[in-house]
Amino acid sequence: QVQLVESVGGWVEPGGSLRLSCAASGFTFSNHSMTWLRRVPGKGLQWVGYLRSNGGRTTYEDTVDGRFTISRDNAKNMLYLQMSGLKTRDTAKYYCAKDPDGCAGYVCYLLLLAEEKEGNFGSWGQGTQVTVSS
Repeated sequence: QVQLVESVGGWVEPGGSLRLSCAASGFTFSNHSMTWLRRVPGKGLQWVGYLRSNGGRTTYEDTVDGRFTISRDNAKNMLYLQMSGLKTRDTAKYYCAKDPDGCAGYVCYLLLLAEEKEGNFGSWGQGTQVTVSS
């Protein structure tokens, strides 16, 4: 059974930094790409970024590219999201997700959206709230 547990988020001032982690279990973590998503009230589920299984390729949504960094430690079954230069618009509930097999990058996000619409959250963490405000 897939389990993904995000670390506690928190509150940070604009311009600040925060690192989220995601502990994975119940599957062979090193074999799967992973995606970070976020849910903004009134705006639905947004893609944050993607990381290949071996950590060799990342892609990011345009508004976070250059500010956010996704990384992983396959030996520890951990996924990370380092966020810097945070803006109020980054306020959201952040989720890590195990990607469906065979996808890459933005396509994984589209497939995860489909899972959400089907009520299938088996490959998702419970989410963690990040609030950026002064």
